[in-house]
Amino acid sequence: MINISETAHKPNLQSTEPDVLAAEIIDRLTYSVGKDRSVANNNDWLQATILVTRDRTIDQWMESTRETYRTEGKRVYYLSLEFLIGRLMRDAVTNLGLMDPMREALKSLGVEFDVIAEMEADAALGNGGLGRLAACFMESMATVGVPAFGYGIRYRHGLFSQRIKDGWQQEYPETWLEHGNRWEFDRRESAYEVGFGGSVSFEENGEGKYTWHPAERVIATAYDTPIVGWKAERINTLRLWNAEPVDPIRLDAFNRGDHIGSLHQSNRADALTRVLYPADTSEAGQALRLRQEYFFSSASLQDILRRHHQQYETFDNLPEKVAVQLNDTHPAVCVAELMRLLVDIYGLEFGKAWELTTGTIAYTNHTLLPEALESWPVPLFEGMLPRNMQIIYEINARLLKSARNEHGASDDAIREISLIDESGERRVRMGNLAFVGAHSINGVSELHTDLMKQTVFRNLHEMFPDRINAKTNGITPRRWLTQCNPGLTSLISDTIGREFQDDITLLKELEPYADDAAFQEKFAAAKRENKVALSNLVRERMGLSISPDTMFDIQIKRIHEYKRQLLNIIEAVSLFDQIRSHPEKDWVPRVKIFAGKAAPTYHNAKLIIKLANDVARVINADPTVRDILKVVFIPNYNVSLAEMLVPAADLSEQISTAGMEASGTGNMKFALNGALTIGTLDGANVEIREQVGEDNIVIFGLTAEEVAEKRANGYDPRELIAGSPELSQALRAIASGVFSPDDPHRYRDLVEGLYSHDWFMVAADFDSFSEAQREVDALWNDPSVWRNKTILNTARMGWFSSDRTIREYSRDIWNVPL
Repeated sequence: MINISETAHKPNLQSTEPDVLAAEIIDRLTYSVGKDRSVANNNDWLQATILVTRDRTIDQWMESTRETYRTEGKRVYYLSLEFLIGRLMRDAVTNLGLMDPMREALKSLGVEFDVIAEMEADAALGNGGLGRLAACFMESMATVGVPAFGYGIRYRHGLFSQRIKDGWQQEYPETWLEHGNRWEFDRRESAYEVGFGGSVSFEENGEGKYTWHPAERVIATAYDTPIVGWKAERINTLRLWNAEPVDPIRLDAFNRGDHIGSLHQSNRADALTRVLYPADTSEAGQALRLRQEYFFSSASLQDILRRHHQQYETFDNLPEKVAVQLNDTHPAVCVAELMRLLVDIYGLEFGKAWELTTGTIAYTNHTLLPEALESWPVPLFEGMLPRNMQIIYEINARLLKSARNEHGASDDAIREISLIDESGERRVRMGNLAFVGAHSINGVSELHTDLMKQTVFRNLHEMFPDRINAKTNGITPRRWLTQCNPGLTSLISDTIGREFQDDITLLKELEPYADDAAFQEKFAAAKRENKVALSNLVRERMGLSISPDTMFDIQIKRIHEYKRQLLNIIEAVSLFDQIRSHPEKDWVPRVKIFAGKAAPTYHNAKLIIKLANDVARVINADPTVRDILKVVFIPNYNVSLAEMLVPAADLSEQISTAGMEASGTGNMKFALNGALTIGTLDGANVEIREQVGEDNIVIFGLTAEEVAEKRANGYDPRELIAGSPELSQALRAIASGVFSPDDPHRYRDLVEGLYSHDWFMVAADFDSFSEAQREVDALWNDPSVWRNKTILNTARMGWFSSDRTIREYSRDIWNVPL
């Protein structure tokens, strides 16, 4: 017998030598990609480089898992319907400490790292901040040493690809898997059956047993991606579920000639994981959305319980060994599903199962908007998940009896506490279900948490006063400084040393340099370099020339009325009018840059995109303002575009209606990269002001309390608009067709909404916003003062690292020692 060493032919995965890496890349190119280097294209080189990088995660990935088993450590399971992970190669290469040698290795092969890195698919498996937060949290959990799994859906098509045609948003499929995904491992052995519909039977034997007989079944199969922490000291797992039919094809139907019908089960299973966020304006769309949420929740819990039972052979210690974090209400059905699995499958008594469920589950709330606190029509829920609905009724009965008998709740309080909304069509309240089924409910900023207690969960908070807590969001500085802004990172390293990359709070050591003229010049030069790169991108993509010497005023986020892109556009129109009326004034040249996607069925949001493009077309063509003001809407906003926009921003627009943005994380990214924030006292802007200092942020507008007071006491926007000449003129121009001569009435209803109700306080905050913008102009005109403030923003943003947030979760919610 021939003895073959375990290490025979194994690459030297510990080496960081460029020549070793180059040899591995050639090996992977040849034997995994199947290409000779003489004919390899850039995509081939990308695939080979990803595989070499991935290889270097495997040993530590396995060791991280072995260590958790060996020490019987508690695991965190982070359930999120969204993971906006973006591109992974630069992230992994940076965290593995391979950036310089990998660049050199590729260069020796005639390949540019940055060129192939730009070709990697941007995995848009999320809609916005919530999904990007989940990605930051996964990286930070690995960095600070939390044993963790992320669970989500492997959408074939993520968030749609946005194109702008004649100013209108158009949606196209986003094909991130077009060339496969070299990061993932197909775990066919990790497969679970998930059922829908059918009926429930009851057997009266002892305490009785309920059995669910689903009418439809699908198989959830797992795909695992390693998530590399800083310096690769720990590597965790992102497990995404794909749906497959139990029977891929009904051969009996196919052989009868029903070739389409024979694939019915395959098509229904395929639809589950085909598209992120199906439009839910139709009954079919609602049903698919609920199916997606239950599918990934059930598969994840089955996986968690199997792993736990296999190791411990009991569930008595479930809360001590397992923490399940629900990222918003999308996985809230986990409360009922965990109960179903523990009671029906594993035979636990209902009261014991409830104790384990509430001890294991924690819930993060991300919104105070009623439409975002999900609820489902009872007939839809009951028809799709009959056993879960029975369990929800049982939970509700116990909850309401306790509220009445033990807490003396009033009839009004009972109506608000109930898991079933009876105010119209009977609906299951997923936010309430998540609340009562969790031992911890956290907001994502101090203001948001306080408002949760006062508004959406007021009565539940009174009943469970110790459950709500604040965990202000954070961002990973590896992605949002080290990787996206290498010029600034290098300057900081040269100034205070590289240690800040291990402990981002060390950025505070930059504070003494805020008044240093030489450092200010270097800081400004790093910013200008990023602005040049963005200017080149705008010219290449849009054929528009913008000067890097103007102020880059940037608002990038999902298009929504509460985020008030409309306020920003109206101010641009007003400024346009003022510049033309007073060309003799010393105006500050600025470029207003917008990017973001509107939900396909959100009419007003799509109209706001059209307005932004119409305003841009008129302003950019006007010779009077050509060198003073430009407006740009960059299509197809995603993580990769954000990585260009964030480092280039001079001014960060964080202007949501106070009390409506839970936190925001874009505000943190901009400030970390040396942008000045103009914003309301909303979300994490409150904590940003506390950290950077009142003099280093520009705050305007109503507070959350003032917004609530105006809404309660009768707010008359028409009178306010009449008293604001600049606002009145801008609205008249928009409503009368100045920016839409092809359709003069296009924006009439949008403007009329401001006159009639103005729910988002655009008119109420306009004058304050306009004054704040002129304050920004004055600061810009004094370069030394501007640079001082922006340097202090960077220096004081270390607290907003997602590492800090995860440590707080670990200490206060998950009870995971670090």
